[in-house]
Amino acid sequence: MSMASEVSTIALHGRRISYRDSGHGVQPVVFLHGIGSSAAAWEPVAQGLQARGHRTIAVDLPGHGSSSKSRGDYSLSELASVQRDLLDALSIPRCLLVGHSLGGGIALQFAYLYRDRLDGLALVSAGGLGPETSTVLKAMAMPGSELVIGAVFNRGTVGAAAALARQWQRFGQVPPVLTPTSIERFREIADPDHRYAFLSILRSVVDNKGQKVSALPHFAALDELPVLLIWGSADHILPVSQGRAAHALLPQSQLVIFEGAGHEPHVEDPARVADLLDHLTSELPRS
Repeated sequence: MSMASEVSTIALHGRRISYRDSGHGVQPVVFLHGIGSSAAAWEPVAQGLQARGHRTIAVDLPGHGSSSKSRGDYSLSELASVQRDLLDALSIPRCLLVGHSLGGGIALQFAYLYRDRLDGLALVSAGGLGPETSTVLKAMAMPGSELVIGAVFNRGTVGAAAALARQWQRFGQVPPVLTPTSIERFREIADPDHRYAFLSILRSVVDNKGQKVSALPHFAALDELPVLLIWGSADHILPVSQGRAAHALLPQSQLVIFEGAGHEPHVEDPARVADLLDHLTSELPRS
């Protein structure tokens, strides 16, 4: 029976950072989650890699999970520097960095700033590879949206959603918007501190026109770096066309499309993602 990874915390420049460090191996695999998510989303993938002899570190980004949600800098560069500082604190010179959505954008920024700390890069439905994104995210990034979000997501509405989810469970399959993961995200957004961090991060990368930060001009930093691109063909947040375009610009990359999967292929099929990452590590140079 698999065991959940142990959760640890560390203080980095006044911020409390929570992370899950488990397994053993000379080439650590570090996971960065998407906006509104947490390190827990990577747990099934991490366990699959641990069973194959890998050390895994999944991080709660600042403003998420059990990490600090204090006011401050939530830019991509700052979030990338937090990952560098965590690697320093854990005495990890190099790693395979895996990022989903926002985490993919942070991983790309990390590669641009700290290329010498990477053996490889895996991008799962990654941000920063094209302007298009969902209408909902563009609306949430607009000024004043915090008032609407605060009215929609509060203790009462989240409680009602949780009760509705329990009713759905009696009839079988629960709609995606009412899964335990979704309810937990609603509960976090209902918290004012978490909502501030969420909107600060969102507005740093998205405006009413779409994604406003692009890694494409900095692809030279990825020269000769092994890159794995994973995307869901039915991604409604970041279209698979962005993954195809990035793959065309990166001769050393591999693109794997999960047919029928949405924005979280690592959640829909963690065993397949673990297999792909395990194969990628076998092809990386040893640190």
